[in-house]
Amino acid sequence: MSKKVYNNSNMFYYNREDDMELTKKKFSFRRNIDMTQGGIALNILRFAFPLLLGNLFQQFYSMVDTWVIGQTGNDGAYAAVGSVGPVINVLIGFFLGLSSGAGVIISQYYGAKNEKRVNEVVHTAMALTAILAVIFTVLGILITPHLLTLMLSTEEGVGEVYPHAKAYLAIYFAGVSGLMFYNIGAGILRAIGDSFRPFLYLVVASITNIILDLVFVFGFEMGASGVALATVLAQGLSALLTIITLMRTSTCVRFSFRKLHIDTSILRKIFAVGIPAGVQMAITSFSNMFVTRYIGGANGVQQTLLSGWTTYTKIDQFIFLPMQSISLAATTFVGQNLGGGDEKRAKKGTYTAYFMATCVTAVLIVIIMIFAPYLAAFFNDTPDVVDCAALLLHYITPFYMFCCINQVFSASLRGAGRTGAPMIIMLVSFVAFRQLYLFIVSTFISNELLALAFGYPMGWGLCALLTLIYYKKVGYKSKQLVEKTA
Repeated sequence: MSKKVYNNSNMFYYNREDDMELTKKKFSFRRNIDMTQGGIALNILRFAFPLLLGNLFQQFYSMVDTWVIGQTGNDGAYAAVGSVGPVINVLIGFFLGLSSGAGVIISQYYGAKNEKRVNEVVHTAMALTAILAVIFTVLGILITPHLLTLMLSTEEGVGEVYPHAKAYLAIYFAGVSGLMFYNIGAGILRAIGDSFRPFLYLVVASITNIILDLVFVFGFEMGASGVALATVLAQGLSALLTIITLMRTSTCVRFSFRKLHIDTSILRKIFAVGIPAGVQMAITSFSNMFVTRYIGGANGVQQTLLSGWTTYTKIDQFIFLPMQSISLAATTFVGQNLGGGDEKRAKKGTYTAYFMATCVTAVLIVIIMIFAPYLAAFFNDTPDVVDCAALLLHYITPFYMFCCINQVFSASLRGAGRTGAPMIIMLVSFVAFRQLYLFIVSTFISNELLALAFGYPMGWGLCALLTLIYYKKVGYKSKQLVEKTA
């Protein structure tokens, strides 16, 4: 029998000397990174680099979506494609947060070298995804009109942007299962240290999406609907490739449709870790719809401001990519090392990841601020739109240094299974504080674009402060993820 042992932070690991059955088979590390061994910085870099490249390709084809629509001269469709992100993330954000719970548990079991339990988590997570895919497809199609009505504040916005956004979201949610299965499959592979194959499948999806964008928009003149259809088909392809990989792998994450089931004990652990993260992402995205509403209604010139905001957010996503990739590496690193009982190494990995994220982000900030007008004009060269986007980039970009703290230390806490506190901190900072700020500023101070947009860096700063205080005071002292046995 395998004997569970608990370290001082109440995180479980397995006594490998007592677990002879599970140590008879060696894990394959040709593609998977065992983060419990070797150089810390090298492990994080090896994991984060393919992830960064994959995310770059993903953002690249999202950027192409926006660029293609921008070349049609239809500002309503352009604003629609760029502004639907918060609507999508209300549902998808919840799923991504929930699926992160499976990744954390897999990484800890993997660090403990418990192949059997890893495989049980895989099949429970895939079965849960199948159920949620049906629910989210129906729910997404049904609630889209209502969410758009909340987001768009003026008759001009409803008339010019709403039809394109509604058509885009109807197609997107009809094919949302592809996105969900890719993300859960990629999360499973990343939890065991394999970030390379998810990267390859994103490259394939990116190239497919770009080709289909050109065909549907310029060839068939489908507008926003063509962009949505291209995205859905590309995501479906990446999901198929990921599932095939899981079915053919020789590691402990090998997937079989015949083994699909829901283990209630595993499901409870996934929910315990994933639901706080999912609620955080969903509510934050819901709150961002109201930010769009404030910005779109400023000075009564919604379409121009929404187009400028769309351009800014596309560039903003590229700034986030390195720190997000390094943060995901930190989650896996912490999960595997706490699973193996090495809390000291987990903490070293967190600070190493923060240093790496800060250095890369600082370089990006300088580049973005220097070339802001040129980057904005790439997406939409309308002078007023360029001016709006460049203004935001010049004044908000330096504050991304706060985000390095938020991303890395929150990711580290998630790797320890502690997701409740980061959820509360981010909801206070990104929802409650930000909405209060927007109301006070728009009502009593200024309704100008920059004044409203500064709700973002103000929230980032508050979140960074609270996250650091919590990490220093509590750290990895988390509730146990696995029940004790005699």
